[in-house]
Amino acid sequence: MKPNIAFVTGGYSGEAEISYLSAVTIKANIDEEKYQAYTIDIRRDGWWYTSPSGEIQAVDKNDFSIQVEGRKVQFEAVLIGIHGTPGEDGKLQGYFDMLSLPYTSCDAATSSLTFNKRFTVAVAGMSGIHVARSVLLVEDRFVSPEAVAAQLRFPVFVKPNNGGSSIATSKVLNPSEELGTAIEKAFGVDTQVLVEEFIQGRELTIGVFRAKGDIVTLPITEILSKNDFFDFEAKYHGASEEVTPARVPEGMAEQVRRAAKKIYALLNCRGVVRIDFIYNESVGEPFLLEVNTVPGQSEASIVPQQVKATGWTLKEFYSLLIDEALASRK
Repeated sequence: MKPNIAFVTGGYSGEAEISYLSAVTIKANIDEEKYQAYTIDIRRDGWWYTSPSGEIQAVDKNDFSIQVEGRKVQFEAVLIGIHGTPGEDGKLQGYFDMLSLPYTSCDAATSSLTFNKRFTVAVAGMSGIHVARSVLLVEDRFVSPEAVAAQLRFPVFVKPNNGGSSIATSKVLNPSEELGTAIEKAFGVDTQVLVEEFIQGRELTIGVFRAKGDIVTLPITEILSKNDFFDFEAKYHGASEEVTPARVPEGMAEQVRRAAKKIYALLNCRGVVRIDFIYNESVGEPFLLEVNTVPGQSEASIVPQQVKATGWTLKEFYSLLIDEALASRK
C-alpha cells in the first residue's frame, strides 16, 4: 500500500499567503503513484481537510487523523509547506514529535532557532561564519532610535526578528529621518526587531538538503533586485532578476557551498533549507544573512529554480524529501 502523507499548508501569520502559493506547486508535484497525499489547511480557525467531494472536516488533533469515507486515516509522514508560524518556528514540529510522526523539515529546536534571525547569526558567528554587526530591539525595552544609531554604521536594514518574506523590512540610509519610522513599522508585526549593518556585495542564495546521510547543495542563485534591496515586491511581484546558476567565479561558488554545508551541519538541519548570503568581494568572504527552513516553493521561487537547474524534476525532489522523512520513522 502507498504510504499516507499529510501535506500541511496555510499558517497563522501574513506569510500564509506565500504558503498557499507554494501549495499549488507542491500539490502538483507529489508523486501520486508513490504516495497517498492529503492536504491539511492549518488556520487560526481550525485545522481542516477538504474531501474530493468538497466536504470540509476538522482534523482530530489528538492523533492528527482525518475521516475519509467513513474510515480513519492516519499518516506515515508530513510534508511541511507552511511559511511562518506555526510551521517554520518549531511549534508544529514539536507537536509532531510528541506524536512520533516524521516530517520533512528541520526539527523543533532548529526551526525555533533559525526563525529567530538574531539567534541564527549569533550561533553562526561564534562558529566562524562571517555575519553583519547587529542590534536586537525588544519592544518593551526599546529606548530610542538615537541609542540604536550610536551603535551601528549606516546604512542598516531594519526587519522583524521572527519572520520572513521581507515583510516590514526597511533599508535605512539616514538615521535621523528614517530609523524611527522603520523600527515602528517592524514592531507592527513583531515584538522583536533586528537592526543590521548593510554589507556591500553580491546577494547569493543556495538550497541545501540531506540525502542518504550526505549534505548536498543545489546550484547557487544570484539575486539582482530592481528595487533598493530584495524586498517583498522583488521576491513575489517580479521586481528582481534571479540568475540560476549564478555567474560567479568557481572559487567564490565553492566558498558559498562550503559555508552553506557548514551552517547546515552546525544547526543540525533536515529537509531542504535555503541559506542567504552577501558575498563581500573586498573581504573575499560570504556573510550569512539568514536560514530559511521552509523555503518558498511556488513556480517562481528560488529552490524550484535550483532543482530544475540540476536536471531533476520537482516530483523527483519532493519524493526524495518524503522518502528521507519516511526513513527516519522510529
